[in-house]
Formats: sequence, C-alpha cells, structure tokens
Amino acid sequence: LEDLDFHDIIVSMKASDVNLAIEAYEKAARAFDYPLHLGITESGTLFAGTVKSAAGLGAILNKGIGNTLRISLSADPVEEVKVARELLKSFGLASNAATLISCPTCGRIEIDLISIANEVEEYISTLKVPIKVAVLGCAVNGPGEAREADIGIAGARGEGLLFRKGQVVRKVPEEIMVEELKKEIDVIAAEMAAEREKEKETQEQ
Repeated sequence: LEDLDFHDIIVSMKASDVNLAIEAYEKAARAFDYPLHLGITESGTLFAGTVKSAAGLGAILNKGIGNTLRISLSADPVEEVKVARELLKSFGLASNAATLISCPTCGRIEIDLISIANEVEEYISTLKVPIKVAVLGCAVNGPGEAREADIGIAGARGEGLLFRKGQVVRKVPEEIMVEELKKEIDVIAAEMAAEREKEKETQEQ
C-alpha cells in the first residue's frame, strides 16, 4: 500500500478465539508501527460477549497495545459502547467518564442496594468528567472501604451517610438519600468541568 502512496493504514487482527487474538496482536505490535484496532469478533451475547471481550482485550490493553477498539456483541450497539467505556476506565484509559463503585450484597445490607446502584450508574453514564461515585450498603465500613470515591452514599436502616473521600459529610433520610447523592454528584461534576476548562485555557495561552 505504501508503494502506492497510501499511508492511512490501521490494522485489525480480530479473532473469535481469545488466546489467538492476544497472540496475533502481540506479534503485530512487534512487527510494525501501524495503529492497531482491537476486537474479539463474534464474541457472543451481552453477558458472554462482555466477559469474553474483557478477558481478551483486557490482556491486550494491559500490554500497552492498541489504538482503537470495538466491543462486538449480539446486542444493542449502545451496550457495546457502554462495555467499551467501562473496559477503558478499568485501565485508566478514559479520563472523561464517571466510575461507579458498589459493593456486593451481604447480610449487613439494609437497603435496596442493587436498584440504587443501577439508578446511580445510569445517572452518571453521560457525565464527561472522571468522577468516582460509590454506592455501598454498610454505613459501618462503607466510607472507609470507598475512601477513593469523590462522593458516595452508605446505606443503613432509615438513613444514609453521604461521604467524600472517606469522610462523612452528613446523614440523610433513606427516602431522599439517592436524590441528595445526585445533587452532590452534580456539584462535583460541575467543579471538575470548570477546572478542566480552566486548565485548557491556561494551556492555550
């Protein structure tokens, strides 16, 4: 192609077999400097395909290989984008996306953790700032376990604890704790966006 004066080249080594794809991309990265488009083709349904893609592409990304990627699922393309964003966030490769931290269910939980976590995840899905939000079911250990979160809620019977960076901000009634969390998210997201804009203006000067 270069002999024909065509230089806009990006190479994909997609395979349905995870180990084969990993090996192919490793060899390609050693062999040439063309940008690599990552993918596990024909990976499957939303659940199985997500696991398979994360296993294969995660191993490749962890080696510092890849320039673009696509998650291929037998599902709504919107789900492909969501999975791709989560995968990139897991490796610190998406600086413009929010992250949800939530705990597994256990005997100490006294709130509807699963529905709250899903609601909050949906709420932050469109944010373009690297805010970390925690939804935890235990007010005793929650704030400390998620001390890296910018903002979070730890539920208890009848109330929740709002906390920032592991420090409790205030108690809120259980019936409004999700709305109070959303308000705090909005404030922090606005602060982050303003700070990013300020940094951008400084760099342009």
